Amino acid sequence: MAEKIKVLVVDDASFMVKAISEILNSDSDIEVVGSAKNGKLALDKIIELKPDVITLDVDMPIMDGIKAVRHIMLECPVPVVMLSSLFSNGAISFEALRLGVVDFLPKPSGAISKDIHNAKQQIIDRIKMAVSVNIHNIHRIRVTPANELNKLDGYYGFQNLDHLLLLGTTLGGPNTSIGLFSTLSPKLATAAIVVQEISPKILPAFVEEFDKYSAWHILEAVDGAMLESGVCYVASNEYSITVEINDNDEVFLKLHDGKDKPLNKLFSSAAQVFGRHTIGVLLTGIGDDGSDGFLTIKEKLGITIAQKSDTCVYPNLAECAIEKGLVDFVVEESKLAEEIESLIKEQLVDLS
Repeated sequence: MAEKIKVLVVDDASFMVKAISEILNSDSDIEVVGSAKNGKLALDKIIELKPDVITLDVDMPIMDGIKAVRHIMLECPVPVVMLSSLFSNGAISFEALRLGVVDFLPKPSGAISKDIHNAKQQIIDRIKMAVSVNIHNIHRIRVTPANELNKLDGYYGFQNLDHLLLLGTTLGGPNTSIGLFSTLSPKLATAAIVVQEISPKILPAFVEEFDKYSAWHILEAVDGAMLESGVCYVASNEYSITVEINDNDEVFLKLHDGKDKPLNKLFSSAAQVFGRHTIGVLLTGIGDDGSDGFLTIKEKLGITIAQKSDTCVYPNLAECAIEKGLVDFVVEESKLAEEIESLIKEQLVDLS
């Protein structure tokens, strides 16, 4: 018999500890082995109980969840699923994902979350996914506030939109995308679209905070948005998004209900519009979404890139495309920005 997944529940509200524990213990593969009322106590419990995963609240006395994550990742690394009512605070969700939490889930109805059981399956699924994380590949992303004067110097929307950069990821991906767009130059005559595993409830505030730390203009991907150079549009994989052309030959985003294989839909639709000037990138993640979309990009003579699997938090997503022979370049996480810039500049030279 396989060992159960051991979970430590960290929350200062006793009713929430009870509710989360009941949810997790209802699954035969999971066992709640203990609880803690604040981050400081959680550090001691992690050493004592050696949990496989912890759930972590943000708003707690003595040591809050954000401070706790900093200590956990340095002192006793363990996968963290953050569960908080503060999802509308972009500074908190951005900081948590920057520091490397596996996922940030909203408590369904604020601090007194009577309907938390409606989110039962999602919480259980996240715990099961978190246990398979490559904890050694989770890194704290260093960021500095973007220079607002530089962000207004006229390159958004005034360059030709020659390329479209597409990035697909699932669980663990926001951390990687934060790192990439903190270093990638926005002056590349390209727009970017990122589809990642993030709750739509969290996305608007997360994007607003993300924009403060990137020379790119970071926006939420909304229906009808016109694509502009130097802008990165971020979408949740809980819905589908495609790239379309309107009657005025303008390129825009179209959102769709349903979330079946959203990366395939994005990659394929973009390749139909941008052809050989499409660059698709698969980052860390779980599942096989994106591979069929990569096939379309290659058929249209575009470029496909996969993050090197041994640098991924979860290698599945990239490995599936690599094993199918659909990847042109396999790149370490730390060199993604450099490789993308080089490929775009090479194509721009070819066009001149």
